[in-house]
Formats: sequence, C-alpha cells, structure tokens
Amino acid sequence: MVEVHLWSGLRSLTGGREVVAVEAKTTGELLRELVRLHPQLQGPVDAGVSIAIDGRVIASGLTEPIPEGSEVYLMQRLRGG
Repeated sequence: MVEVHLWSGLRSLTGGREVVAVEAKTTGELLRELVRLHPQLQGPVDAGVSIAIDGRVIASGLTEPIPEGSEVYLMQRLRGG
C-alpha cells in the first residue's frame, strides 16, 4: 500500500482528501489506481503530473518502482527552464 500526498490543487478532485492510499508498485500503477478510485483525476493526469518519491521528482516514465514505505507526492507538472 502506498500513501500518495496530493498537491493542494488536486485535492478538490478527491473530495478534499490530502492523502490517498493505493496498491501500486510502479508509477504507472499508481496513476492508474488513482484514476480508478477518483475518475475526476483523469484530466490532470492526462495533462501531465509530476510524481516525487522520497523527494526525487521522477522523470523516467511509468515504470519507476515505488519502494515500500516511500514518501510519495502527486503534483501538477513542474515546468521550467
């Protein structure tokens, strides 16, 4: 079980929940399970979100493993240059 902390802008799409628990072993599984539990997250996920695992923003796609007990954050996509 992974506890996913949601960026404040995403909480209204989960009934105001700050943390959502899902069964996931990779970043792709995490996103699929979040959308399954909270379909209203589909739009932001499709537009692009960033996932941080233990303080590291994941840029390697949907296959990044999520170690047991990790601190996971889902945020609106971080952009910049």
